[in-house]
Amino acid sequence: MYLEIVSPEATLFAGEVTSVTVPGVNGEFQMLENHAPIVSLLQEGKVKVKGNITIDEAFENKFSKGNDGETILPIASGTVEMKDNKIIVLAD
Repeated sequence: MYLEIVSPEATLFAGEVTSVTVPGVNGEFQMLENHAPIVSLLQEGKVKVKGNITIDEAFENKFSKGNDGETILPIASGTVEMKDNKIIVLAD
């Protein structure tokens, strides 16, 4: 599935991933391929991405690596939309 992480400054990441976990306002949840369409508000927390991910050098300092080989982006708030195996995270 395809993921885009967009901040007010720039698109921080765009590419194929295997899973995305986000901090929803009603709790953390994960999206895998063929997940039902969803739109949700996000709260402060971590966006966790799994897959063979390459981050642009200009944005590497915003991401960190987790214990399970996942790539982590801390956010203050945002929204997420998933439809037709495409996820867009608008993050602050």
